[in-house]
Amino acid sequence: MRKRRTIYHNDARHNYLWLFEPPISMDQAWTPVDEVAGTAVDTLSYCVERGDGAFWPTKVGVRFGADMQPFTSQITWRAWECMQSLLDRGLDPLQVVIDRAHDKGLDFIADLRLSTYGGMDPAHKIGEGGRGWGHEAVREHQYAVVDELARDYALDGFELDYTAAFDTSNRFYFRAEDLAEGTAAMTDWVRRVAVRVRGQMPLGARIYPTEAANLDQGLDVRTWLEEGLLDFVIPVLYNYTELDPNMPFRWVVEPANQAEASVYGFLQHYVRSELTGAAQKEYPSAAMFRAAAANYWDWGVDGLCTYMLDWPLGTEERAMLSEWGDPGQIAGCDKHYVFARCSEAAVALDYAHPLPCELAVGAEGCDVPFYLADDLVAMADRLAGVRLRLYCSNIVSADRLAVSLNGCSLAGEVCRRVRKSERDGFPHSGPRNFWLDFQLEEIRPVKGDNVLGVAMEGRPEGLGGSVVLQEVELIIKYSDYPPGLSK
Repeated sequence: MRKRRTIYHNDARHNYLWLFEPPISMDQAWTPVDEVAGTAVDTLSYCVERGDGAFWPTKVGVRFGADMQPFTSQITWRAWECMQSLLDRGLDPLQVVIDRAHDKGLDFIADLRLSTYGGMDPAHKIGEGGRGWGHEAVREHQYAVVDELARDYALDGFELDYTAAFDTSNRFYFRAEDLAEGTAAMTDWVRRVAVRVRGQMPLGARIYPTEAANLDQGLDVRTWLEEGLLDFVIPVLYNYTELDPNMPFRWVVEPANQAEASVYGFLQHYVRSELTGAAQKEYPSAAMFRAAAANYWDWGVDGLCTYMLDWPLGTEERAMLSEWGDPGQIAGCDKHYVFARCSEAAVALDYAHPLPCELAVGAEGCDVPFYLADDLVAMADRLAGVRLRLYCSNIVSADRLAVSLNGCSLAGEVCRRVRKSERDGFPHSGPRNFWLDFQLEEIRPVKGDNVLGVAMEGRPEGLGGSVVLQEVELIIKYSDYPPGLSK
């Protein structure tokens, strides 16, 4: 049965156990719940195990930090001592968070990372020459962890996290030569978990954004849905942390709907970062989050999920969490679509982006596909402005660019060159480049799929090389009043 949810994920570490000095107070121990209580968040997803240790007193695996002593890092020491200070008071660190969530009216979903397995022989790992999940012992161990959590804790959901996975080979579960056999084994394992868990609580999975990436890891998500094994899926790539209003997960919505399973769109917590060439991390604005959320709602998601907003969560962050609970809250609000940039790590997992794009004279231009949830025709009486912004590096005003939207030239639209006021993010240098800022009046994007085309037609004499299209943004502004002098 599909269910509307607004989910906030806490990984138990960055904004929690790594921050507080032991002994942890109860107010501090309740932080994962209390920081979102009173917003539209109705579900806490909590990372119960990092992959190398559990954040509960497990009898099956190994507790986080047990095999790291003596500690050399302040954060691992804090995590261990904070948990121990609760245990010394007769309190289970995981139960403390679960009880607080229930006291505040939130569902609690246990998020279990699956690619690594604390307490097992490291020789099983693919990176160490092993067969990963191709070893029956690994599958049995992970099932025992699921069983322990389902047996010992009053959970409201269980999340099989396949995407928080790291290995330089990009083989997280099965070797390439074991993929066919491994895919069948993983499906059998999910069947077994579904039998164990679904009588008590919903079962979901964090999956990769594209179907090809899932299949390449031995994750036959479509079959899992067709067999009714899952109650929800969350498409996300853990190691790509930038907000993407065009995340390519639409393929999973229909099979999930047919299975009466929910799809929750994941809003990543940065809009720029070192991952894609920026000088530093930058958090999205409310309008940027709205843009991605609007697209996801338009694709048919049943709710939204996010994590690691600018911490500690303040008035602005709590306000954003409050408006995400209802698509109607963001439908007629300002939106700032920031087109995501490419990351090599994401490309390796079938998650590519067209930006940045090199533009050279005589070469094929760049097509940038994008989706727009806003219906600019239907909202014409409310529109206060539609701006398309292109940021290029190595550009001069004498460069001749051809810019089109859905095949229609933007040569007739007003375009201003705006110097980038802050230090350039792509690449990091002084503000010597500029934005091409179009005020779109006649040619505007349509609701649904669009294509922005950019090509280099000529450079001034004596200047060779290429221009690089680094960033693209689309800003939609609304007003409470109609345009014009009279209406």
